[in-house]
Amino acid sequence: MSHTPSRRNVLRGLTATGVAVIGFAPATRGWATTADADVPDLVGIPPLDGTLSTDEASLAAASDDFGHIVHRRPVAVLRPGSVRDVVTMVRFCNTHRLPVAPRGQGHATHGQAQVAGGLVIETAPLAHIGPLGPDCTTVTVGAGIRWSELAKATIAHGLTPPVFTDYLELSVGGTLCVGGLGGQTHRHGAQVDNVTELQVVTGAGEFVRCSRSRRADLFHAVLAGLGQCAVIVGATVRLVRAPQTVRHYLLPYDDLETFLEDQRTLVREGRFDYVEGQISPDSEGSFRVHTLEAVAYGPPAGPAPDDTDLLRGLRHNTSGVQRADLAYYDFLDRLAPAVAALKEAGLWAYAHPWLNLLLPGKSTPALAARMLDALTPADLGPGVVLLYPVRRDRLTTPLLRAPDDATPYLFAVLRATPPDDTATVERLLAANRAAYEVTASAGGTQYPVGSVPFTRADWRTHFGPVWPRLERAKRTYDPRGILVPGQGIF
Repeated sequence: MSHTPSRRNVLRGLTATGVAVIGFAPATRGWATTADADVPDLVGIPPLDGTLSTDEASLAAASDDFGHIVHRRPVAVLRPGSVRDVVTMVRFCNTHRLPVAPRGQGHATHGQAQVAGGLVIETAPLAHIGPLGPDCTTVTVGAGIRWSELAKATIAHGLTPPVFTDYLELSVGGTLCVGGLGGQTHRHGAQVDNVTELQVVTGAGEFVRCSRSRRADLFHAVLAGLGQCAVIVGATVRLVRAPQTVRHYLLPYDDLETFLEDQRTLVREGRFDYVEGQISPDSEGSFRVHTLEAVAYGPPAGPAPDDTDLLRGLRHNTSGVQRADLAYYDFLDRLAPAVAALKEAGLWAYAHPWLNLLLPGKSTPALAARMLDALTPADLGPGVVLLYPVRRDRLTTPLLRAPDDATPYLFAVLRATPPDDTATVERLLAANRAAYEVTASAGGTQYPVGSVPFTRADWRTHFGPVWPRLERAKRTYDPRGILVPGQGIF
């Protein structure tokens, strides 16, 4: 189960017009090409297997992301032909104090993977899938592989990663930098909790394999570490048995508290393999339509689903229940038609000032009701509202910060609005900040994939007791502070 990208013997970076990038000019902090006149004190580009691009299209793409809110322009984009290229260019940038940011699928919403005046490393070429590990319990993959590709490859062997985000077209390296939450998290933790080893390049340009037993300080500083200490170039991911089919339920609820209580019951009992929920506006524009989404895996991952057993005791509205038996991958990739429709309508290019919070379970009814009361369909746009519980004891990665509560809830307002309406974007960013402050005062945290304006002091508060650990790792592994400045942490 291996498909390794072919190696290209390119010894110089290229622009789109074929003009070679031949060196870096420290005085101007820019790259010189064969089209330039003599540049004094030019530092030559080290040999690369891939390409270093400075053309307008590459720089413009790297200056944007899925959020379409923040725009920071790099001076070059690396498309590595090998992990060695990442090592080479991170060392080069460390020497010349050039900031660096890895970029997977560009799905950040607030410039997190952008870097002004520095180097963006596109990880997509690092897309190999290695052979299955001992006892078929793990697989090692490149950081640029998308979860959709990994799912298809492992399902062919009757296996699957245990946790997926709802949108599968994200890179493994990208989600491991933040956490990776999904409807299976109440059973298996986040995606970062299901990694046994990482292959990384530190900010000093050192290639390291790390795990819980080998360079553990680095391992724990990289998982959910927002790219601050190293660039993930590969990961060994845990696998479990995959079902062939699943039974998928959509259960309507008339009120928020009953909806939340039934969700909590399901994740506490582990009755379903997947539990999420959405909240939609009613005909009057109030967010009072609650839909519990639950999925039971069939053989060989679980018993044949039994409706009576699975739905016992639930207090959903019995009219409007939807039930379907789906092939496992079709369930995982069920958002694909909606995403295709958004792209066709041009709505994928909207700004996405997302709000993603983890609410303390005991405060979720009041906090969610307050934020939903303030939400309007116009401010949500063609987006969705997610609200579902996870189990705190399943979250074992230190830097993935969650409330001190047995059953926190992920509350996500995935807004979309025209990008040229900057006044609305700014207003929604301010609303996100206000919602975060209310949540933090109740003991909640930000799940840092959204667009919440944060200061360095906010980050210290966010990481709380593990802040000294992250700060120490940053000094050790990125001593010149070149990695991922777009997060605004250091």
